[in-house]
Amino acid sequence: QVKLVESAGGLVQPGGSLRLSCAASGFTFDDYGMGWFRQVPGKERSFVAAVAWGGASTFYADSVKGRFTISRDNAMNTVYLQMNSLKPEDTAVYYCAAQRGMATRYKEDYDHWGQGTQVTVSS
Repeated sequence: QVKLVESAGGLVQPGGSLRLSCAASGFTFDDYGMGWFRQVPGKERSFVAAVAWGGASTFYADSVKGRFTISRDNAMNTVYLQMNSLKPEDTAVYYCAAQRGMATRYKEDYDHWGQGTQVTVSS
């Protein structure tokens, strides 16, 4: 059974940092690109970051470039999203996702999804 389980999000002050993790099971993690997406009420789920199966290739949405870092540990079947310099507009439910083969920025390409975790940036 495929599972993607995100760590708890939380409330962070503007300018603060938070690291999300996503533990994968039930599939061969090394064969999958991994992505992070986010969604706010009333809007479509949007791309945040993705990392290729080997971890060397990463790419980001323009809105988070330079502030967020995606990484993966294939030995631990886990993908991370380090979020720095957080802004109120980063408030959203964050989802990790797995895509067999290459990672892309298109949510339609992803095969498996986590349940999501709330991140709130507010003073």
